[in-house]
Amino acid sequence: MIEQTDIAGSFILPGTSIAVNRMGYGAMQLAGRDGDKLVWGPPRDVEGAIAVLREAVASGVNHIDTADFYGPHITNQIIKKALSPYPDDLVIVTKISARRGDDGSWIPAFSREELTAQVHDNLRNLGLDVLDVVNLRSMFSIHEPAEGSIEGPITVLAELQQKGLIRHIGLSNVTAAQIAEARQIAPIVCVQNMYNLVQRSDDALIDDLAHDGIAYVPFFPLGGFSPLQSAALSDVAARLGATPMQVALAWLLQRSPNILLIPGTSSIEHLRENLKASTLQLASEVVAELDSIGRASGH
Repeated sequence: MIEQTDIAGSFILPGTSIAVNRMGYGAMQLAGRDGDKLVWGPPRDVEGAIAVLREAVASGVNHIDTADFYGPHITNQIIKKALSPYPDDLVIVTKISARRGDDGSWIPAFSREELTAQVHDNLRNLGLDVLDVVNLRSMFSIHEPAEGSIEGPITVLAELQQKGLIRHIGLSNVTAAQIAEARQIAPIVCVQNMYNLVQRSDDALIDDLAHDGIAYVPFFPLGGFSPLQSAALSDVAARLGATPMQVALAWLLQRSPNILLIPGTSSIEHLRENLKASTLQLASEVVAELDSIGRASGH
């Protein structure tokens, strides 16, 4: 029997009856690699990937983040094999607006035809009739938010929503102005950007979204740390008898009640470690010490 983890409570996506546990799972690492091509092709151990997904759901995870351009197609096909027919409460969130080049590159795919084809690819490879949540990932800059109108692609998603192919719409890699623009066109239930203990540029945005009841989903919980910042985090973790990742995840859970986590791993051992972060309560003085690590980076 798998121990049920305290998943740090749940969050209801705005304007919906969908309650997701705040500790979710990101499926990107389930794909393989081929030389310099990352998130490419099948993993070395497909059965191991299936086991990770099944353990995540058995442990209380009901929010899985994916994209059909992981692999491409591979990750969604593994999710289908592992979990279909899906539990009634499982929410699968996917992303569109990119395609993969033969060299493994990530190429913007923003046209009406490309977006529509990507929605159908996700439906087919996941084995679904309707997608719970589709995040439009802004690709004006591949690695960070950059200004530019997303009116066109959001309009396409809103039309696909009206046709019954998408239940809800989210955004990824976006600026505050793009979120405001999108909300004029369709309700937005979640925003997914890079954010962590030292990458704090979305601090004000998180608070604004919390005020409006919109979920914020940070990715790369340990991304962009300097060696000194990593060492400081490791020192705190050692004192708490936890891993640096557990502390980073616990800090995010305590940062704001609208934050949902999607740490990814292809290892059952690391999955279990990540889930335990939801039971790690950080004292106020520890939070202050961790916050000082972020301030030391200039954020």
